[in-house]
Amino acid sequence: MIKGLAITPPVIGRISIGHLVQKKDKWVPEKDDAFTLTTQVQNKDGWLLHPLHQQLAEVSPNNKIRTIPVRLLFNDSELNLRAEFSAFDRQTGRPLCVGNGECAKRVSGEGIEDVPCPTPERCQYAQEKGCKLYGRLNVQVEGQNDELGTFMFRTTGYNSVRTLAARLQYFEAVSGGNTRHLPLLLKLRAKSTTQSYRAPVFYVDLTLRDDDTLAEAVCFARSEALRFEQAGVEIAKLEAMAKSLLRNGQFEDEADEIPLMLAEFYPDSEVASAIPEASSTAAHTSKTQVRSARLTNRLGSRSELAPTGGDQHEQQLNH
Repeated sequence: MIKGLAITPPVIGRISIGHLVQKKDKWVPEKDDAFTLTTQVQNKDGWLLHPLHQQLAEVSPNNKIRTIPVRLLFNDSELNLRAEFSAFDRQTGRPLCVGNGECAKRVSGEGIEDVPCPTPERCQYAQEKGCKLYGRLNVQVEGQNDELGTFMFRTTGYNSVRTLAARLQYFEAVSGGNTRHLPLLLKLRAKSTTQSYRAPVFYVDLTLRDDDTLAEAVCFARSEALRFEQAGVEIAKLEAMAKSLLRNGQFEDEADEIPLMLAEFYPDSEVASAIPEASSTAAHTSKTQVRSARLTNRLGSRSELAPTGGDQHEQQLNH
């Protein structure tokens, strides 16, 4: 195994609820009121929509996808949702410091150091570097033809991370550790707060299917878990391997995922106007790449971004 490379769950598509728009030579995040499912392939017009996007849109009111039937790949909540406090270099997009509220790994002149992580509100380094909550959720969309592949939903929104983390922990507990067999629904919700000036703030939730009760869903999950066990599918070993592969590297995000990240993390800074230049560092510097980068943001940018001011204008931008 090559060391220093974090091996993440296989991704066959992305889920987003936001995009970036250009305003006065700057790219700024703008929220959507529906999900978008894209492939990992892009052309001159941007990320290609996943075939499942059209299927879901056709059965959704006004063709707006606000619920997605999903399953999970793992029983372990921390494998399904990996949330960290993260700070990035505003010029290169490389991770500078990643922590969990107790300890962190920080890049220094001597390499990678282990340092305390008192959370961004209590960390001078975090405030200087713009450290934020950053979550990655892996789900399997009903109808996909890859049993070990996942769709990735990325978010820097506090509401989504907190809600998803709570739901996953609850489902893991009530199902007796059989979360991966629960039929679930990824749902887009909205709420208003004083900080959002009464405007709707969109975030993502994870619930049971509309026609299922908790008892029915748990009963089904337990029967499915037994069926998989009798078939010889080693879920415990799958999770042990997934944890080992994630620990294989210092940071999860790799170079090909860095383009367009800066403006999503730091929308109010000078890097917001340099997205085309920033994106070209990981690809080519041609005009075609710049146009592609712009449209990429519109179709598949990273999800839920909460600019300075907490939940005010909390938005989803998926890479």
